[in-house]
Parts: sequence; structure tokens; C-alpha cells
Amino acid sequence: MGGNHFFAMLSRMKYINRWALMRNTFEENLSVHSHETAAFAHALALIGNRRFGREYNAERAALLGLYHDAHEILTGDMPTPVKYLNPEILGAFKGVESSANEKLMNMLPEDLRADYEPLLTPCEDDASLRLLVKAADKLSALVKCIEERKAGNSEFKKAEQKQLKALAAMKLPEVDAFIAEFMPSYEFTLDQLN
Repeated sequence: MGGNHFFAMLSRMKYINRWALMRNTFEENLSVHSHETAAFAHALALIGNRRFGREYNAERAALLGLYHDAHEILTGDMPTPVKYLNPEILGAFKGVESSANEKLMNMLPEDLRADYEPLLTPCEDDASLRLLVKAADKLSALVKCIEERKAGNSEFKKAEQKQLKALAAMKLPEVDAFIAEFMPSYEFTLDQLN
């Protein structure tokens, strides 16, 4: 059997559910989360460039967002409270993450691996973009929390506060602008959005 399984594995993102330790009104899968993170990272980069004199590569930010959790196809979604329980667990998980990313890269034809490696593994050249992706990841989590709260699920109340606090602590004006301008719409019904 051939070894170019990369895209077949990526398509399995839709089977990886997030927020496993919490009661969910609706399931959120890794595919949806990755799409949302990519869109938010792209927007944050554009806001930074247009309004705050940044020189982000917005398209690259989107790609990094799209692939930021690809390793979870093989590892599953490790709940944050478990992942950050102590430095040993976090260190071990980072090793598992790295191995999963390497396994995914080995599912590509050899001539494409160099193109995908910087999307799957952290690179110093992308440090500022990875910070935007981290913010976009938290914005996606915040959206999930808001949607659950709106559905009457109080299980996500503390997680929502935690996401807001973490986003504020990042002290990124592009994040603050995104929250101020775009997040209020998530409180609206479809009729109000139209």
C-alpha cells in the first residue's frame, strides 16, 4: 500500500471532538475549530497590518492556523486542565505532539515535506504569527463558550472568563480590536444578524 496518506489523515479531523471533559450542547470537532482558527488568525494579521503598523503575512497566519492542531488527529484533543497539570505532563505531551507531526510529515511525498514542515512544527521565523494563531485559537474557544452559554449550558461559564482573561493578558491591540468589533455579534440570533 502506498505511503501518501497525509490528506486522508487530515480528513479525519472531523472525527476528533473537542472539549471532552465538559458537557456540550453540541459537539465541536477539530476540523471546524481549525477552520475558525485559520480565519481568525488571518483577520488578526490584517487588522494588525492595517491599523497597527505590523507587517504580518496574513496568508501564512491562516495556514499556520489551519494546521495548528493537526497532530490531534493522532493524539486526540488533550483537555487543557490535564495538559497543563504539571511541567512533566506538558513536556511529555509536547514530545507526543512532535512525534505525531513527524508521522504526519512522513505521510507526504518526500518532495513536499519541506513545504509542510514549517506548518506543522514551530519555527523561530514564525514566532509573531504563532502568537496570533494562539490568540485565534483562544478566540475560537471563546466563541464555543459563548455559543454554549447562549444554549443555556452553564458548564462553559468559567472557561469563557478564562479565555477572556488570557486574551487580555496577551496585550495585542489586534486582538482587542477583534473582540470589540466582532465578538458582540456572537450574542445575536440569526434574525438579528440578517
